[in-house]
Amino acid sequence: MVHLPNQTESKEMDTIEQWIRNLEMPRASMSHQIMSKIGDQTMSKAKSNFVRKTLVTVSAAAVLGVGVIGTGFVSPAMADALKQIPVIGSVFSGISDERLQTAIDQGIATSPNLSVTHDGVTLKVTDLLYDGTVLKFEVEREGVELPSTFGSHRDQDKGEVKGYIQTPTLLANGKEIKYTSGGFGDIPYKENTLNAEIRDGMSLPDEFELTIQAKVTQIEEPFEFKIPVKIENNMLVLKPNATETDGKFSYTVKQLEITPASTRLILDSTGDVPTTPEQSTGDYSATMVYYDIVDDQGNEINQDRVGFFNSKPETEYHVNELYQAFAATPKSITIKPYTFTVKTSDWSIVGADKGITGEKTYLKDLELTIPVQP
Repeated sequence: MVHLPNQTESKEMDTIEQWIRNLEMPRASMSHQIMSKIGDQTMSKAKSNFVRKTLVTVSAAAVLGVGVIGTGFVSPAMADALKQIPVIGSVFSGISDERLQTAIDQGIATSPNLSVTHDGVTLKVTDLLYDGTVLKFEVEREGVELPSTFGSHRDQDKGEVKGYIQTPTLLANGKEIKYTSGGFGDIPYKENTLNAEIRDGMSLPDEFELTIQAKVTQIEEPFEFKIPVKIENNMLVLKPNATETDGKFSYTVKQLEITPASTRLILDSTGDVPTTPEQSTGDYSATMVYYDIVDDQGNEINQDRVGFFNSKPETEYHVNELYQAFAATPKSITIKPYTFTVKTSDWSIVGADKGITGEKTYLKDLELTIPVQP
């Protein structure tokens, strides 16, 4: 007997799929392939719904990176599945209690709880985080019951229905905030909530007035929130310019930024990516090099997102990636480079069915330890 998804599970899966689509993707990433595979799985009535869940789990992890999943408003079975997906969840996900208290004390983490109501629809800015390097906030919606919260400019059909939140405009002291990387979208496990995260390319002072302007479909008057932001910017910035080399490949760590709420790694790499015999057969290839970070106690901090590309790796990369915060400022950190193995026929990740993202091949000769505290 074929197990067909019930209505609740189907709605939850649709939310996850839409969230993947709405988040900004790196150029040449596997967004199209991921969503095509999800679509193919949807059309296949002969395959188990569990397989479809697994596919979305792996795909979401591959694109979205790492966070913490709560139970929220989903069925127990789906909640268990979602706990395995490292998505961008709560604004304060991945921050230890001690570091969160520090973030609160420094004005980095706040709960504005500001609400605006127009034409029977209420939007409420619940949580906000700004640590000098990343800006996050959540907006809850009340007054309408719809399959999702967010409606981007690509969702033309949603424009005819009342209640979808469109991409917000963000201002700092009255001027639009420019950024190069960010995303807006529904949270799969939390109904009627919009998540926003600006990750890169913005330049903001330590004190400013944040204005969030959001339009809602079929409501003429925009929703506007003005939130004072003032942080004690105690960001620890390291510029080690440390280089590690193995064969033709080398990378140089240019900068590390450590705050109570996040960690940023900036580096440049050059040369051919080291490969194993399996990755050199023609049927398989190594991906670009990715980088794990562990502290002096061996504790790994998770990367915010991991993007896969449907091509062989290039010979030069500029890496600027966000990771979760350390539980405490470490004495030193170790960079652990690694690759995944992909099938060149379809660029699928080898081992993705056995874990969240696939089997990592660590490049031990390229590990690099950097002192943080004297």
